[in-house]
Amino acid sequence: MTANTITINQQMDKFDGQASVWLFGYGSLIYKADFPYLQRRPASIAGWTRRFWQGSHDHRGTPEAPGRVVTLIEQEGAICHGMAYLITPEVFAHLDHREKNGYLRLAIPIVFEDNDAVEGLVYIATPDNTAFLGAASEQEIAAHIARSTGPSGPNSDYLNHLATALRELGRHDQHVFEIERHLAALK
Repeated sequence: MTANTITINQQMDKFDGQASVWLFGYGSLIYKADFPYLQRRPASIAGWTRRFWQGSHDHRGTPEAPGRVVTLIEQEGAICHGMAYLITPEVFAHLDHREKNGYLRLAIPIVFEDNDAVEGLVYIATPDNTAFLGAASEQEIAAHIARSTGPSGPNSDYLNHLATALRELGRHDQHVFEIERHLAALK
């Protein structure tokens, strides 16, 4: 699958006709909501874990030297914590462009902190997209992040902002915090 997913995402009709849809964010969408939203609530999704396995050719790296950003990988029993936003369909054009480097819109059950649940959507970069970098040790990922930069700035900023946002939510993510620890040791 091509890394540019804008056209594919525009074909998703699951939420057509709805005035608003909940969007689950687990990476930069936790701390960088550069779009209008109606509500914002801490939330989680089940059966998925956050991993720095997606290449970033357009934000935190370049086509020649992609950075690493998070995607979700299916894992039985896992809970991924993040932030949910209630958005109107007009926001999809912006989000489809922002998430164009391999991320697909998928329908998913979202659970809020009060255990209320809704069906919403999430952008996930699946292993079959050309920007997918795959598994590596946290130490290798930290070294990759340390040397990567792109139009949106240093890849290390992405990691550090995500780690800070997770702490502010009171959520522990071993993968993210271990990469953060290795990155700090490199400096």
